[in-house]
Amino acid sequence: MSSEDRKFDDGSVEKNQLDTDFHVVADGKHKFDVASIDLVQRRLKQRHVQMIAIAGTLGTGLFLGSGKALSGAGPVGALIAYALVGSVAYSSLCSIGEMTSHAPISGTFPHFAARWVDPALGFAVGWNYFYTNVITVPVEITGAQILITYWDPNTNHAGIYTAIICVFACATNVFGVRYFGEAEFLFSLIKLTMITGLIIVGLVIDLGGAPDHHRLGFQYWKNPGVLAGAQLVPTDVSLDRFLGILNVLVQASFSFQGMELVAIAASETENPRRNIAKAVRRVFFRILVFYILGIFITGLIVPYNDPNLLHSTGTAAQSPYVIAMTNAGIKVLPSIINAGVMTSAFSAANSFLFCSSRILYGLALRGQAPKIFAKCTNSGLPLVAVAFSSIFAFLSLMNIASGSATVFNWFVNLSTVGGFFGWGSINLTYLFFHRGMKHQGIDRTKLHYWNRLQPWLSIWGLSWCIFFILINGFTIFWGFTAAGFLTAYINIPLFFGLYFGYKYTKGTEIWKPEEMDFVTGIPTPEETEGPYYPPEGFWQKLAAILF
Repeated sequence: MSSEDRKFDDGSVEKNQLDTDFHVVADGKHKFDVASIDLVQRRLKQRHVQMIAIAGTLGTGLFLGSGKALSGAGPVGALIAYALVGSVAYSSLCSIGEMTSHAPISGTFPHFAARWVDPALGFAVGWNYFYTNVITVPVEITGAQILITYWDPNTNHAGIYTAIICVFACATNVFGVRYFGEAEFLFSLIKLTMITGLIIVGLVIDLGGAPDHHRLGFQYWKNPGVLAGAQLVPTDVSLDRFLGILNVLVQASFSFQGMELVAIAASETENPRRNIAKAVRRVFFRILVFYILGIFITGLIVPYNDPNLLHSTGTAAQSPYVIAMTNAGIKVLPSIINAGVMTSAFSAANSFLFCSSRILYGLALRGQAPKIFAKCTNSGLPLVAVAFSSIFAFLSLMNIASGSATVFNWFVNLSTVGGFFGWGSINLTYLFFHRGMKHQGIDRTKLHYWNRLQPWLSIWGLSWCIFFILINGFTIFWGFTAAGFLTAYINIPLFFGLYFGYKYTKGTEIWKPEEMDFVTGIPTPEETEGPYYPPEGFWQKLAAILF
């Protein structure tokens, strides 16, 4: 910070409870201690947090987007893309998990960026991430409405269905975090049951257990092959296949978007350090089973050149699992899958609405958003932030009119890079956090969660996020249009405009390791963690494994 900002009180150098030589207390103007005005309550239980971590934001990106990935890069190309993006998502979650284990407070990673990197970065990240999430809400609501057309193709009913979904999503959040937690627990159970069932059904089809008794094995890896081209450079097959994988990298990222939701909810979670640590440790297996195994099975049961993959309906009809079932003569399951995917889309909208409202609330607590958004009800609900975020859900109504739909798609395209900036900033902030902890002698291995692969995980994640930002929209150079270029890349100058604009007006500077505050406004483990009671008996132990 500036020399005027670097004012520390008389107690800024003292013994730390975490076996450190000293700790720094930043000037009060930075509003690190907001305990007196942060009125949200810890009402999310362990089972809520674990299920949100496993399946909270699983939506149409995974269930329907996997087919688009398969047709774009082939079975092995899609597998490579999902594995790579999964590793970046995992590195980001490990980074935010460790920082949250130290500071389970409102504001989450935008505040961490402001606290340990630069207040200007926290401002830019916070508003960019708010926009990214709040515009994803109507996207998922639109996806849910389109899924209903599988049963009711009458387009005149689209407005009614959209409005009903909007009201339900908003109501779930307005009723409070406990109702949100219960709803997401139920939806996550449905999603987990469905994706597990789909993987099992896919294996049965591949091994010849379907009504047609045709064993597929790896025949689609031989014909049409393991890699598909992007059809951008058809004269150079190798280059075209490489571009196909690059294109699917961007698509795959949308399937992983929102995995950090569990850390964003930390300030409203019971025993946050213990529960967040448990959730983050399980994410690796979630990625491995639901994403990597799921995309692997998809590549076994549907050829990448199946014409139905190229026909985008927005319903379960374009799901590779439904295509495989139809080809194998299974007739009942497609409608059930459509219902499950519709539930997933609604659940994802619900989760992104929760996420955007809490990011806005965290910004308002520390003066980086209007104060009114920090207002809470007596039950701990940031009502104004939830109400304002809910307004954006009704943008989904724009899709009913064709002209407005074009504008809506612009909004969506502008937010595509936002997720990469979010992940990138998490990893960048962790590098500063790691350096500051080391400099001040704080033993991070005493945190409830830490990863021995750090800081290399963060370096891996940050490097790939920068790469993803740069290649997003690269296909525009094979048929350039100014509008296409702007929608693909305008988020970059917008982000840095927010950063440098705030930096210039507030005169902020990057924190040095000896200036970082790891204490102010951060509750101790004794304040947040209740006593641990080990499970007893078979059912309690099973529940502990699952939840």
